[in-house]
Amino acid sequence: MGGKGVIWATAEDLAKNRGKVLSLYRQILRSLNSPELSLSFAARLTRKAEVRGMFWVGSDERSLHNIADLIDAAEYSLSFLKKGELPPRYIT
Repeated sequence: MGGKGVIWATAEDLAKNRGKVLSLYRQILRSLNSPELSLSFAARLTRKAEVRGMFWVGSDERSLHNIADLIDAAEYSLSFLKKGELPPRYIT
C-alpha cells in the first residue's frame, strides 16, 4: 500500500483494497447467518446493521495506516465468526 513516506491513500491504493474490503464485508454478513451463533432473528439483524455502519464509516477513511488497521480488525472479527463465536466487543 502506498509509496515511500506517503500516509494518505491515493485512488490507486483505494482501488487495490476495494476487492478485499468487499470480500470481508460479504463474508462477515454471511457468517452472521451461521446456525452455530446463538442469535435470534432480531439480534442477527442488529449485528448486520452494526457491520454495515462500521463499513460505511470506514469507507471515508483516507489514512493508509487506519485502512490497514480496519482491514486487520475485520479479519480478526471474521476469524471468531468462522469458529462460531461472536468477536469480543472490547479488547483489553
